[in-house]
Amino acid sequence: MPKPAFSAETAAAPPPPPAPPPFLLTPRQGEAARELLSYVVRLPLTTVDAQLLAVVVAIRAARAGVGNLTGTDLRSLRLDDPQQAVGELAAAGWQVPGSLLDGDPDTPAGIIVPEMAPGPDHAMPLGKGTRSKVSGWAMRTRIAKPVKKASPAARLAALFLAAYCTDELVGEAPDELPVACYPAVPVLLEKGFLAEVSGRTYRLGPAVRHLAGMFRTPEEVAELAAEEAARRAAREAAAAAELVEITPAQWAEWKSGVSPALLRHVEAVEQCALCRGSFGRVAKAFMSAPSPVPAPRPAAGDYSTWRQAHPECGREAAEFTVAFRAEHGHGPSYGQLCKGLGWKKLSRSLRGLVVSGILADGWLAETSPVPWTLRPGKAAQAQGILLPGQPAAARSTR
Repeated sequence: MPKPAFSAETAAAPPPPPAPPPFLLTPRQGEAARELLSYVVRLPLTTVDAQLLAVVVAIRAARAGVGNLTGTDLRSLRLDDPQQAVGELAAAGWQVPGSLLDGDPDTPAGIIVPEMAPGPDHAMPLGKGTRSKVSGWAMRTRIAKPVKKASPAARLAALFLAAYCTDELVGEAPDELPVACYPAVPVLLEKGFLAEVSGRTYRLGPAVRHLAGMFRTPEEVAELAAEEAARRAAREAAAAAELVEITPAQWAEWKSGVSPALLRHVEAVEQCALCRGSFGRVAKAFMSAPSPVPAPRPAAGDYSTWRQAHPECGREAAEFTVAFRAEHGHGPSYGQLCKGLGWKKLSRSLRGLVVSGILADGWLAETSPVPWTLRPGKAAQAQGILLPGQPAAARSTR
């Protein structure tokens, strides 16, 4: 009996592509990675072998001044001349035990890096978490599949080019890139570590995007600092507003001056037996202007990822407001909306981006700046998601 044919409509849809792995470093950790590389190239080392070995030892010694390395670790670096590399570190003033080359390959040898000794003259002071993250990044970059079996020059070049790459996978080769690494760049392009190269500009390959060092230009750093200052000012203003007490007399006077429609809404919130909002919270929400919360760049990036994972969030939000109003007699707050739909662990800035995006898409509407007014928007009304007595919007023909 012949098998039935399947139409395009009934055939199983192909699974979505897997999400790319997250970046290993934050922008500040990326700065630490570049600081590590800058420190190494300033050392009086003459070979790529010694510089690659110094990267590994320096990040391990960055906290206590001693970097542990076994003979097995040394062999895994696949240096062209390990003995010469160790000799160069010793000549630079590092105290390298002879057991690293001649002892038990599985017994750690503590390499003392004087400039990393704890104290005010520490060459590269790093927090415990940052040191661990940068160390992990350096290892993952060295053993990335495209360069795992490449020359020491190619792996050192990979560290530099990944560290100076932005979150958009674009970078510009730094002046500090050792000259001996230049011939290795075509190898990185051939192996897929780099997707393209044009002069000093390059693009990281998609398979190693997670190794990008999140590089920021000085202008971008200044812009981020300004954004952080704005967020700090907003938090301070909000904290100052919290100190202002609204008295029952002031609340009564304010309510006496509002329209009948707004008064009905205010009393619905104030008297809601399910919300049970405190007098201070309700009064401040209506009487105080909402404090702006500038969205940092990471929140904007998180928002894009969040929306991709919640393609039906607009419809879900609109339907939730209908059910919420039926129970409470008023709309939900942003926090109540996200909590009610199970959208947990959203920061205040990300929560604002999520709800603002749904509002912009027309699935929700609100009477800003009046709180607790979320309701189905025009896009939801066109799909038949309505409040009782609310007229339906014209359905889209697209």
